[in-house]
Amino acid sequence: MCGIVGVVQKPSKADDLPLEVCLSGLKRLEYRGYDSAGIALAGAPHFTAGADFSNTGTIPGIKVQVRKKSGRLENLRTEIAAHPTFPASVAIAHTRWATHGKPTDSNAHPHTSNDARIALIHNGIIENASQIREDLEAEGVFFTSMTDTEVAVHLLRKELAEIEKNAHSLSQGEGGVSKTTGLEQGEGFPPPKYALTEAMRRVAKRFKGTFTLLAIDAVYPEVVVGARHDSPLVIGFGAEANYLGSDVAAFVDHTDQAAVVEQDQLVTLTADGAFIEDFDGNAQEVKCFTVSWDASAASKGGYKTFMEKEIREEPRAVADTLLGRMDERGLLKLDDVKVEPPAFESAMREISKIVVVACGTAAYAGHVAKYAVEHWCRIPVEIELAHEFRYRDPIVDARTLVVSISQSGETMDTLMAVRYAKEQGARTISICNTQGATIARESDAVIYTHAGPEVAVASTKAFVAQITAAYLLGLYLAQIRHNKFKDEVDEILHELHEIPDKIQLLVDHFDAILELAKELQDTKSVLFLGRHMGYPIALEGALKLKELAYIHAEGFAAGELKHGPIALIEEGQPVFVILPALSRSELHAKVISNIQEVRARGARVFSIAEEGDLEAKAQSSVVFERPQCPSLFAPLLDVIPLQIFAYALASSKGLDVDQPRNLAKSVTVE
Repeated sequence: MCGIVGVVQKPSKADDLPLEVCLSGLKRLEYRGYDSAGIALAGAPHFTAGADFSNTGTIPGIKVQVRKKSGRLENLRTEIAAHPTFPASVAIAHTRWATHGKPTDSNAHPHTSNDARIALIHNGIIENASQIREDLEAEGVFFTSMTDTEVAVHLLRKELAEIEKNAHSLSQGEGGVSKTTGLEQGEGFPPPKYALTEAMRRVAKRFKGTFTLLAIDAVYPEVVVGARHDSPLVIGFGAEANYLGSDVAAFVDHTDQAAVVEQDQLVTLTADGAFIEDFDGNAQEVKCFTVSWDASAASKGGYKTFMEKEIREEPRAVADTLLGRMDERGLLKLDDVKVEPPAFESAMREISKIVVVACGTAAYAGHVAKYAVEHWCRIPVEIELAHEFRYRDPIVDARTLVVSISQSGETMDTLMAVRYAKEQGARTISICNTQGATIARESDAVIYTHAGPEVAVASTKAFVAQITAAYLLGLYLAQIRHNKFKDEVDEILHELHEIPDKIQLLVDHFDAILELAKELQDTKSVLFLGRHMGYPIALEGALKLKELAYIHAEGFAAGELKHGPIALIEEGQPVFVILPALSRSELHAKVISNIQEVRARGARVFSIAEEGDLEAKAQSSVVFERPQCPSLFAPLLDVIPLQIFAYALASSKGLDVDQPRNLAKSVTVE
């Protein structure tokens, strides 16, 4: 969940660039964690680049510079202003979401070795840290925090000392290429300034759990070394420097050229390039890609908050997700199919069951898609919370399609579910918003949403983009399985392409909903009711209110009302109701009946209903009218007023809507 940034330039250019890169990168990554922030730099102006300190260990005066503070990033900026840093050639920085230890200054990253030569940052959880800590403490290592991360830096320093002590006996004076770094060797093995890579390899192989680790060495401020296991890490290649980050937002204003560090790989980053190896020391290919959005997409664009900006971007997110989906035959296609198309399509025709695995909002997107996919394809669809999936011995086989949904493509529970499904022989397709993400790379095929960066923790535009992508998947399956003729698919797509303009009509009511929320800012509980496709939207509406306003909120299937939840209704209780289209007359009548039941007990009803729904107006205190559309597409419209209301209520209470308490954008630990 934490955000990490690394940068390296030539030591001869030591200046404030590494500091500026890290602070700007942390700002864009603050959505990943905001309990504390910190930075470590190395490469003071008096340092002699290339000097060989390999046999002397700690050098007086040669230490990493560290600044870190609990709380928001602004606290770190204040600390740096009060205690400025020296010019540097390398830096690593971190914004934390606490897992081990409270959010305090001492628990903030980076952590340093006892001699302050090595600094390290970490994203993830090291599950065997306790035992290693006991061993290190028995050897005299002094700990200053309660984090698992500090174990990593002390173990790294220990391994580095051992390597430097024995350097002359490993491969004294041999030339050639180092297996550890892929770099040309000098005296000793590995070359002294790349000994940190070998130490990191040894450390990574000892750890259990999930981790991305970045480290720098004050004695050799020419490299940043990283290790990645079940936690994201990407490389950026720039003109003046090279970069590392937990995602491309860390460096996107400096370069659009990036590469992914794959599972169980190390990276040695210098000003000249990146050298990648696996944990066994085998050199790996660096595969570059171009980032398709720029830094301006991650700025607020004149809005007060990222969340408001992202809600207002929802029409574009849906429209962009629909673009470029046809092949030369005019048929729907998927992204990045890793199986030969004829064999893949043949396998899709044999699918007898679809299982959607996701967490939180993404799971509700899958629940919405279930109705459409079953209707179009006549295949049963199950919705599984990813963190429950592999622990209940699910029935999946070669005729099962497992569809994973994750905005970041790095959600750990979802990734583990995908891996389990593949082990059982299932086919896998992912829906995600991030190029090069782990889930996307490990799936048989991908549908990328094109929502652009979503910075606010509570998902809005990613949700509607995920639903849109899931609709595309359903139509793709209906097409290749011959459930729908081409002209039928084309007609549905035509109707889907009209949805962005209809979303815009609802977004245009933003300010009116803000006024409504002010009336309810003291409410302690809100209930949400829906039937059919309105049910998962009720669940999502309740989740948004919990996330942002910190009040009790529950979503129910409206038919369940008489089976218990009606006991919660009392005088003045706010109840949001999602009504189906008038064309669904039987279902519509039942939901109207539910409204009458709660009104009779004093509830105040806020309805989301189709334009022209006179019954909804007669039975409701307030009606948010959605434009007419096919009933299967109504969720893309119904969720908009609920998102705006949650935003508005939280704002009226003076809460931070972009970074709600205790939450992080990407959950990269189980």
